[in-house]
Amino acid sequence: MAIHNDFGKLGEEQAVKHLEKNGYTVLEKNYRYLKAEVDIIARSKDILVIVEVKSRNTGFIADLSDLIHQKKINLLIAAAHQYVTFHDLDVEVRFDIITVVQQKGGLEINHIEDAFYHF
Repeated sequence: MAIHNDFGKLGEEQAVKHLEKNGYTVLEKNYRYLKAEVDIIARSKDILVIVEVKSRNTGFIADLSDLIHQKKINLLIAAAHQYVTFHDLDVEVRFDIITVVQQKGGLEINHIEDAFYHF
């Protein structure tokens, strides 16, 4: 597996740990629906949280518009809709981004809640 793929997996593992440490219940990892893949689906009280994880092992993460393009947002919304419908959930849905960036002192994790559209 390529180094960037390994770091992506590490980033997702760190994001799960971050969520669980902060009281979230992780329901799904790498959930697929049609062409969409949701990195993490979690629950925080009555909110279903759809999480996109972005990992970088060098440099920094710039503007959010550089992280998630409209096509990806549309796929995440479709996957969230299908998940809610399939599981017959009556919940608010929130879309978050967790960035994991390798720094000299270790990993920097940034959790951006409500990063785009409400569902």
